[in-house]
Amino acid sequence: MTMPSLALIAYRLSSPLQPTVLRLLSSRFPKLKTLEKVRINLFPELEKKLNALPKSSCRLWVHASSVGEFEQARPIITELRKTIPGMDLVVSFFSESGYEARKNYPDAAAVFYLPVDTPENAKKLASLIGANIFLLMRYDFWPNHLEAIKKSGAKMVLAAATLPAGSPYLKRSLKGFYRQLFSLFDLILTISDKDRKAFRDRFGCQNVQRAGDPRFDQVVERKNNSAEQASKLKPLFQGRMVLVGGSTWEPDESILVPAWLTQQKRLSLVLVPHQVDRQNIERLINDLRKKNIDAVTISSIPENFNPETQVLVVDQTGYLAELYSIASIAYVGGAFGVNVHNTIEPAAHSIPVLLGPRYSNSPEATGLVEAAGGIVVNNEQDLRNELTGLMENAGYRRRTGHIAVAYVRSKLGATSIITKALAQYCPTKS
Repeated sequence: MTMPSLALIAYRLSSPLQPTVLRLLSSRFPKLKTLEKVRINLFPELEKKLNALPKSSCRLWVHASSVGEFEQARPIITELRKTIPGMDLVVSFFSESGYEARKNYPDAAAVFYLPVDTPENAKKLASLIGANIFLLMRYDFWPNHLEAIKKSGAKMVLAAATLPAGSPYLKRSLKGFYRQLFSLFDLILTISDKDRKAFRDRFGCQNVQRAGDPRFDQVVERKNNSAEQASKLKPLFQGRMVLVGGSTWEPDESILVPAWLTQQKRLSLVLVPHQVDRQNIERLINDLRKKNIDAVTISSIPENFNPETQVLVVDQTGYLAELYSIASIAYVGGAFGVNVHNTIEPAAHSIPVLLGPRYSNSPEATGLVEAAGGIVVNNEQDLRNELTGLMENAGYRRRTGHIAVAYVRSKLGATSIITKALAQYCPTKS
């Protein structure tokens, strides 16, 4: 048995102090106070829900950092339910946004925030859940929780795993730390062969294989079976080409809006900001008005909405994936900040995908750009030039859209591979 790394030893020694540190910080950071509040009755409420369940032959525990990672798990959960009808499911989140978005997920017996990663919490939670399988989507490695789950006897699977260049896992000082955490998993299923090789060569993981990214399956499934919101909006843009700015932040909007103005006569604009809280929507509307642009929100869209002169701002969640079905061109936000948002959704609709320069942490965005279905813009002038080219050259626009959807189709099939791998860990009824 290998000795724990110094980083892991330091973490174990300091982790019992986490609740005290969080309480002290919560006075300065309101979000931490919220997280502390919602976790107060976590254990009794979870115990009550689990005790009310009929005895199951197999319990799956899925952990996702946030809603994006959970979307990767959804097609897997659906397929496993078909394969193992008696299986029950619990879901944990680390982020507030993930929990709020999926707290009423109908297929789960319980959805909850992951408790603070102390040895006591970890042991109590693993024992209470008694999972047969623990599925971690992509990342979010909490040492005490992972070690307690391992000791509980659950089979541990890391899916949609990736090791992008520049990620903290690859830092030399943390190599031993992550080597020990990765060694806890019975199976690691990576997005690409490059990732599979990195897990083996850098961390000595032998229980690793390429499966792909199940989000591709999820996006295509959703595209084929859901268009209720888009069908209501489609008549409003009859005869118009549409540019959808998805998951935008202020730096995105500062170049997207001026670039779009050069094509306004031929191209309508729909903006879907990443944050739809009142303060951000008011900020966006005011920014548009300062540029003499008339904007209306989707929650109060007038009967006389004019797509030739008005910008539609989406101030509600649940629209974006479907809105790409009415788009001619997509701009995906986030890549002038930390990282780009979901590029699979617009690509699945056979349209060109524009994005900023910081996309390297997203394997799907990187692949889309390499395939030439994604177009990188570094500034407003780049964006103007690309919009002009796409608008004036229909052949170029169609070819780029066809490349984008072909890239998505080439990545389908991960759900089936992951589902089969998980199903082997479910106990069979005697």
